[in-house]
Amino acid sequence: MSIQIPRGTQDILPGEVEKWQYIEQKARELCERFQYHEIRTPIFEHTELFTRSVGETTDVVQKEMYTFEDRGGRSITLRPEGTASTVRSFVQHKMYGDPNQPVKLFYMGPMFRYERPQAGRFRQFVQFGVEALGSKDPAIDAEVIALAISIYHSLGLNKLKLVINSLGDKESRQAHRTALIQHFQPRIGEFCQDCQNRLEKNPMRILDCKQDRDHELMRTAPSIIDYLNDESKTYFDKVQQYLTDLGISFEVDPNLVRGLDYYNHTAFEIMSDAQGFGAITTLCGGGRYNGLTQEIGGPETPGIGFAFSIERFIAALEAENVELPINRNIDCYLVSLGEEAQDYTVKLLHQLRLAGFSAERDYLNRKIKAQMKAADRLNAKYVAILGEDELAANKINVKKMETGEQWEIDLENFITEFKDLN
Repeated sequence: MSIQIPRGTQDILPGEVEKWQYIEQKARELCERFQYHEIRTPIFEHTELFTRSVGETTDVVQKEMYTFEDRGGRSITLRPEGTASTVRSFVQHKMYGDPNQPVKLFYMGPMFRYERPQAGRFRQFVQFGVEALGSKDPAIDAEVIALAISIYHSLGLNKLKLVINSLGDKESRQAHRTALIQHFQPRIGEFCQDCQNRLEKNPMRILDCKQDRDHELMRTAPSIIDYLNDESKTYFDKVQQYLTDLGISFEVDPNLVRGLDYYNHTAFEIMSDAQGFGAITTLCGGGRYNGLTQEIGGPETPGIGFAFSIERFIAALEAENVELPINRNIDCYLVSLGEEAQDYTVKLLHQLRLAGFSAERDYLNRKIKAQMKAADRLNAKYVAILGEDELAANKINVKKMETGEQWEIDLENFITEFKDLN
């Protein structure tokens, strides 16, 4: 019996992995322009970090985390998202004392959630995310959203929809909480057990329920927008003004609550509007999380961020028929005939690579026709042919594959003259 990979995971093979690398590189370049700097955190953390930050009533904590006890008896969890780990690191390393504020970070790496696998959704998935910590200026909210939109646009995605909402400050959320309890309580028995448990603990989570999302009370539930106090309204108005100033189109959706407890004020999602993309259209989600650093043990520090799945990014590219400009060529393929020539190309290949060229040679002792076919499969720009006669004459033949042009070059000058050809 052969061993297969676990359900909900995937192997990303050569030919496909280049897409991932291209997306990651583009995202890095945009982050550099926006002055966000990379941070790398552990793949697993103490479970308490996620229960305290993500929220005990969320689906992530209740149903989806990979949690185990290590040999020391400690409860450890594979990270289900990146914000909590980033904020933990921010607090642990006292980055709030950095003179350059706000602290602007980005990360990428595998996350783990025990969900039902489906198109674009895996149990191990790769997230790219950013966090800006240390500013409560609504302009940073607009900047974070603009960065996310810029990454998508830079890779050719255009059929996007930005949806935003305000979850308000603590006072606004408390007023909304009371209204939600009054709204759902008379008929809470018609909802799933999770919703019943959340009514008193965190009624806003009911709005995020997938099982009962079509219940009529969901459509008539009190909107957080109606309970925003003056400060929260002013903040949300500013975010909308800045987005408009940046030329970023958006829709306000009062039912957008996001799936994690730490959000407040601005919440947003970027969705794909591409035809045939699928039922789950969300590509990217994020929002403001003032109060999270205190929850993790740090000083009061406002923050905002977003994260997106690279798997869903690739699915969106496919839905819009976007071909990434990935270079799959090599600069030179060395064809050798005879044992001495084969031996000589070992050194020559290494010299080409040290000179900055992508290069390959035959390792299967194939005939010249098979070697030329191998060069063609690798989309080699040039083929350099070395046989016993050429070696005796201290020459090497170079052929440009696209045009068929050929040159004879002195072996000792090959690297220098090959550079001139490129």
